[in-house]
Amino acid sequence: MKIEIDLEEFANQVKSGKSVTAKGGVLNDLVKQLTEMTLQAELESHLAKDLERNRKNGYTSKTMKTEHGTFELNTPRDRNGSFEPQIVKKNQTHMSDEIEKKILSLFSLGNSYAQIRDHIEEIYGVSFSKPAITAVTDKLIPMLQEWKQRPLESIYPFIYLDAIHYKVKEEGVYISKAFYTVLGVNLEGKKEILGLYLNESEGAKFWLQVLTYLQNRGVEDALLLQLMD
Repeated sequence: MKIEIDLEEFANQVKSGKSVTAKGGVLNDLVKQLTEMTLQAELESHLAKDLERNRKNGYTSKTMKTEHGTFELNTPRDRNGSFEPQIVKKNQTHMSDEIEKKILSLFSLGNSYAQIRDHIEEIYGVSFSKPAITAVTDKLIPMLQEWKQRPLESIYPFIYLDAIHYKVKEEGVYISKAFYTVLGVNLEGKKEILGLYLNESEGAKFWLQVLTYLQNRGVEDALLLQLMD
Protein backbone atom coordinates (compact mmCIF):
# COMPACT_ATOMS: atom_id res chain seq x y z
CA MET A 1 0.00 0.00 0.00
CA LYS A 2 1.43 3.33 -1.07
CA ILE A 3 -0.02 6.82 -0.60
CA GLU A 4 1.04 10.11 -2.16
CA ILE A 5 2.51 12.56 0.33
CA ASP A 6 4.47 15.79 0.29
CA LEU A 7 7.99 14.79 1.38
CA GLU A 8 8.88 18.18 2.86
CA GLU A 9 5.60 18.34 4.79
CA PHE A 10 6.16 14.83 6.13
CA ALA A 11 9.67 15.78 7.26
CA ASN A 12 8.21 18.71 9.16
CA GLN A 13 5.63 16.42 10.80
CA VAL A 14 8.35 14.01 11.89
CA LYS A 15 10.48 16.82 13.31
CA SER A 16 7.50 18.22 15.22
CA GLY A 17 6.78 14.79 16.76
CA LYS A 18 3.44 14.15 15.05
CA SER A 19 2.28 10.57 15.55
CA VAL A 20 1.66 8.21 12.66
CA THR A 21 -1.46 7.18 14.57
CA ALA A 22 -3.02 10.66 14.48
CA LYS A 23 -6.40 11.17 12.81
CA GLY A 24 -6.08 10.96 9.03
CA GLY A 25 -2.63 9.38 9.32
CA VAL A 26 -1.20 6.43 7.48
CA LEU A 27 -2.54 3.96 10.04
CA ASN A 28 -6.07 4.87 8.97
CA ASP A 29 -5.23 3.83 5.41
CA LEU A 30 -3.73 0.60 6.68
CA VAL A 31 -6.89 -0.27 8.63
CA LYS A 32 -8.85 0.23 5.39
CA GLN A 33 -6.59 -2.09 3.41
CA LEU A 34 -6.50 -4.83 6.02
CA THR A 35 -10.26 -4.70 6.57
CA GLU A 36 -10.90 -5.01 2.83
CA MET A 37 -8.51 -7.94 2.67
CA THR A 38 -10.41 -9.70 5.45
CA LEU A 39 -13.77 -8.99 3.78
CA GLN A 40 -12.43 -10.50 0.57
CA ALA A 41 -11.49 -13.66 2.47
CA GLU A 42 -15.02 -13.76 3.91
CA LEU A 43 -16.53 -13.58 0.41
CA GLU A 44 -14.19 -16.30 -0.90
CA SER A 45 -15.34 -18.53 1.95
CA HIS A 46 -18.99 -17.77 1.15
CA LEU A 47 -18.62 -18.46 -2.58
CA ALA A 48 -16.86 -21.76 -1.93
CA LYS A 49 -20.20 -23.15 -0.75
CA ASP A 50 -21.91 -22.51 -4.10
CA LEU A 51 -19.37 -22.15 -6.90
CA GLU A 52 -21.74 -23.19 -9.69
CA ARG A 53 -24.54 -20.69 -9.02
CA ASN A 54 -22.83 -17.69 -7.45
CA ARG A 55 -19.84 -15.45 -8.16
CA LYS A 56 -18.25 -12.10 -7.38
CA ASN A 57 -20.14 -8.99 -8.44
CA GLY A 58 -18.07 -5.87 -7.82
CA TYR A 59 -18.08 -3.73 -4.70
CA THR A 60 -20.17 -1.30 -2.70
CA SER A 61 -18.53 1.68 -1.02
CA LYS A 62 -19.37 3.42 2.26
CA THR A 63 -17.67 5.84 4.62
CA MET A 64 -16.36 4.24 7.80
CA LYS A 65 -15.53 6.19 10.95
CA THR A 66 -12.60 4.99 13.06
CA GLU A 67 -10.42 6.14 15.91
CA HIS A 68 -7.96 7.48 13.33
CA GLY A 69 -10.39 9.30 11.03
CA THR A 70 -12.61 8.16 8.15
CA PHE A 71 -12.07 6.13 5.00
CA GLU A 72 -14.04 4.70 2.08
CA LEU A 73 -14.50 0.97 2.60
CA ASN A 74 -15.05 -1.19 -0.48
CA THR A 75 -17.11 -4.25 0.46
CA PRO A 76 -17.20 -7.08 -2.11
CA ARG A 77 -20.59 -8.29 -3.37
CA ASP A 78 -21.86 -11.58 -4.77
CA ARG A 79 -24.27 -11.92 -7.70
CA ASN A 80 -26.97 -13.65 -5.66
CA GLY A 81 -26.93 -11.03 -2.93
CA SER A 82 -26.63 -13.71 -0.25
CA PHE A 83 -23.23 -12.59 1.13
CA GLU A 84 -23.54 -11.07 4.60
CA PRO A 85 -20.18 -9.62 5.74
CA GLN A 86 -19.44 -10.19 9.41
CA ILE A 87 -16.37 -8.19 10.37
CA VAL A 88 -18.07 -5.01 9.10
CA LYS A 89 -21.79 -5.57 8.61
CA LYS A 90 -23.82 -4.05 5.76
CA ASN A 91 -25.33 -1.18 7.76
CA GLN A 92 -22.32 -0.60 9.99
CA THR A 93 -20.56 2.76 9.52
CA HIS A 94 -18.39 2.92 12.64
CA MET A 95 -15.52 0.61 13.44
CA SER A 96 -14.91 0.19 17.16
CA ASP A 97 -11.47 0.79 18.64
CA GLU A 98 -11.37 -2.85 19.73
CA ILE A 99 -11.95 -4.19 16.22
CA GLU A 100 -9.29 -1.83 14.84
CA LYS A 101 -6.75 -3.17 17.34
CA LYS A 102 -7.67 -6.79 16.60
CA ILE A 103 -7.35 -6.28 12.85
CA LEU A 104 -3.94 -4.66 13.26
CA SER A 105 -2.75 -7.31 15.70
CA LEU A 106 -3.79 -10.04 13.25
CA PHE A 107 -1.32 -8.65 10.72
CA SER A 108 1.46 -8.32 13.30
CA LEU A 109 1.26 -11.94 14.43
CA GLY A 110 3.82 -14.59 13.56
CA ASN A 111 3.43 -17.46 11.13
CA SER A 112 1.60 -19.91 13.39
CA TYR A 113 -1.58 -21.18 11.76
CA ALA A 114 -3.10 -21.99 15.16
CA GLN A 115 -2.30 -18.50 16.45
CA ILE A 116 -3.94 -16.80 13.47
CA ARG A 117 -6.95 -19.15 13.57
CA ASP A 118 -7.48 -18.39 17.28
CA HIS A 119 -7.23 -14.68 16.57
CA ILE A 120 -9.80 -14.91 13.75
CA GLU A 121 -12.11 -16.78 16.14
CA GLU A 122 -11.66 -14.01 18.73
CA ILE A 123 -12.52 -11.35 16.16
CA TYR A 124 -15.70 -13.05 14.95
CA GLY A 125 -16.83 -14.67 18.19
CA VAL A 126 -19.96 -16.81 18.19
CA SER A 127 -21.51 -15.06 15.15
CA PHE A 128 -19.28 -17.05 12.79
CA SER A 129 -19.26 -20.85 12.61
CA LYS A 130 -16.10 -22.88 13.24
CA PRO A 131 -15.92 -24.12 9.61
CA ALA A 132 -16.31 -20.54 8.35
CA ILE A 133 -13.56 -19.30 10.69
CA THR A 134 -11.24 -22.03 9.42
CA ALA A 135 -12.10 -21.17 5.80
CA VAL A 136 -11.36 -17.47 6.35
CA THR A 137 -8.09 -18.35 8.09
CA ASP A 138 -7.08 -20.56 5.13
CA LYS A 139 -7.75 -17.66 2.74
CA LEU A 140 -5.94 -15.09 4.87
CA ILE A 141 -2.73 -17.05 5.47
CA PRO A 142 -1.31 -16.53 1.93
CA MET A 143 -2.34 -12.85 2.02
CA LEU A 144 -0.65 -12.39 5.38
CA GLN A 145 2.57 -13.98 4.21
CA GLU A 146 2.65 -11.99 0.97
CA TRP A 147 2.10 -8.71 2.84
CA LYS A 148 4.71 -9.45 5.51
CA GLN A 149 7.38 -10.73 3.12
CA ARG A 150 6.93 -8.35 0.18
CA PRO A 151 10.23 -6.84 -1.06
CA LEU A 152 11.03 -3.29 0.04
CA GLU A 153 12.95 -0.53 -1.69
CA SER A 154 16.67 -0.17 -1.01
CA ILE A 155 16.61 3.46 0.21
CA TYR A 156 14.09 5.35 2.32
CA PRO A 157 14.96 8.98 3.18
CA PHE A 158 12.84 8.62 6.32
CA ILE A 159 12.01 5.61 8.48
CA TYR A 160 9.66 6.48 11.29
CA LEU A 161 8.92 4.17 14.27
CA ASP A 162 5.83 4.65 16.39
CA ALA A 163 3.57 2.60 18.67
CA ILE A 164 0.05 2.29 20.06
CA HIS A 165 -0.07 1.03 23.65
CA TYR A 166 -3.11 -0.72 25.09
CA LYS A 167 -4.25 -3.35 27.58
CA VAL A 168 -5.21 -6.91 26.56
CA LYS A 169 -6.55 -9.80 28.57
CA GLU A 170 -4.46 -12.97 28.56
CA GLU A 171 -5.38 -15.95 30.73
CA GLY A 172 -7.62 -13.76 32.88
CA VAL A 173 -4.98 -11.08 33.48
CA TYR A 174 -4.69 -7.67 31.79
CA ILE A 175 -1.21 -6.91 30.48
CA SER A 176 0.31 -4.10 28.43
CA LYS A 177 0.87 -4.63 24.70
CA ALA A 178 1.96 -2.36 21.89
CA PHE A 179 1.61 -2.27 18.11
CA TYR A 180 4.91 -1.05 16.70
CA THR A 181 4.47 0.62 13.32
CA VAL A 182 7.41 1.10 10.95
CA LEU A 183 6.67 3.80 8.35
CA GLY A 184 8.93 4.50 5.39
CA VAL A 185 9.02 7.40 2.92
CA ASN A 186 10.68 6.50 -0.37
CA LEU A 187 12.63 8.65 -2.84
CA GLU A 188 9.42 9.59 -4.66
CA GLY A 189 7.90 11.01 -1.49
CA LYS A 190 5.45 8.15 -1.03
CA LYS A 191 4.84 6.68 2.40
CA GLU A 192 4.05 3.08 3.24
CA ILE A 193 3.85 0.80 6.24
CA LEU A 194 7.00 -1.35 6.14
CA GLY A 195 6.02 -3.57 9.05
CA LEU A 196 3.80 -4.10 12.09
CA TYR A 197 5.02 -5.77 15.26
CA LEU A 198 3.25 -6.81 18.46
CA ASN A 199 5.40 -6.84 21.58
CA GLU A 200 5.14 -6.30 25.34
CA SER A 201 8.13 -4.00 25.60
CA GLU A 202 10.75 -2.34 23.48
CA GLY A 203 14.53 -2.28 23.75
CA ALA A 204 17.73 -2.49 21.78
CA LYS A 205 17.33 -6.21 21.12
CA PHE A 206 13.75 -5.78 19.87
CA TRP A 207 14.62 -2.95 17.49
CA LEU A 208 17.69 -4.81 16.22
CA GLN A 209 15.39 -7.68 15.22
CA VAL A 210 13.06 -5.24 13.43
CA LEU A 211 15.90 -3.55 11.53
CA THR A 212 17.43 -6.90 10.59
CA TYR A 213 14.05 -7.99 9.25
CA LEU A 214 13.79 -4.83 7.11
CA GLN A 215 17.32 -5.34 5.82
CA ASN A 216 16.51 -8.91 4.82
CA ARG A 217 13.60 -7.56 2.75
CA GLY A 218 15.86 -5.20 0.80
CA VAL A 219 16.31 -2.00 2.83
CA GLU A 220 19.93 -0.84 2.60
CA ASP A 221 19.97 2.74 3.83
CA ALA A 222 17.94 5.56 5.42
CA LEU A 223 18.83 9.22 5.81
CA LEU A 224 16.79 9.58 9.00
CA LEU A 225 15.62 6.88 11.39
CA GLN A 226 13.46 8.26 14.17
CA LEU A 227 11.87 6.49 17.12
CA MET A 228 8.93 8.48 18.46
CA ASP A 229 8.12 8.64 22.19
